[in-house]
Amino acid sequence: MVSTPQDDAPETDRPVAAMLLYPGLTALDLVGPQTPLSRFMEVHLVWKTLDPVLTDSGMTITPTTTLAECPEDLDVLFVPGGRGQAQHLDDMQVLAFLADRGSRARYVTSVCGGSLILGAAGLLRGYRAATHWTARHLLPAFGACNVDDRVVIDRNRITGGGVTAGLDFGLTLVSEMFGEQPAKETQLALEYDPLPPFDVGSPEKAGAELTTVVRDAMSDINDRTAALAEKLAAKGWGRSHDGPLAG
Repeated sequence: MVSTPQDDAPETDRPVAAMLLYPGLTALDLVGPQTPLSRFMEVHLVWKTLDPVLTDSGMTITPTTTLAECPEDLDVLFVPGGRGQAQHLDDMQVLAFLADRGSRARYVTSVCGGSLILGAAGLLRGYRAATHWTARHLLPAFGACNVDDRVVIDRNRITGGGVTAGLDFGLTLVSEMFGEQPAKETQLALEYDPLPPFDVGSPEKAGAELTTVVRDAMSDINDRTAALAEKLAAKGWGRSHDGPLAG
């Protein structure tokens, strides 16, 4: 790997990131950005307990700290998406944690459907944001403005699109925090030079038939998310940058 000054710095001198875990998250949403960020930052993988967390692909990821023990002042707060995201859109403990840490974090960030969880915590109202293409229509329910870009930067909110955008997001955040040269070195060290076998990685390229098949396959997640968004709106959650408001 390419050496950087941050690689040799004591762990306590590094910026601090907290990356939320939860049952049913998509592993690549997390691992994509965690890979470049871990070279420069002290990264905490956070959940309610220290028990291994099962992802939506069957992989387990072990938390390094709990919500209660996570550092209070963060440089980066990050939320991934996944098939389990809907179950956590009205989880008071999770939303309160995000609202609290997000109120002070230097950067509030997400990849894929993680932006919907940030929205439920009241952290995206009035911000431009990205999410998975099948859920773009849901962002306005949380007061966010959807932008169909791979990575969206709006002030201190940085959000990535679906799944594989996590690596683009991670490199973008490295560039924002540490400069373009370390980000370029990291991209080269990771040999991130994608050449996918098919040119169907977005609905605009895939065409109507394939897009419909994939959208229908994910409709259960987004239907649950939409129902919970309506429920949260009725309760008054997500109406401010200060986090969820109990109804």
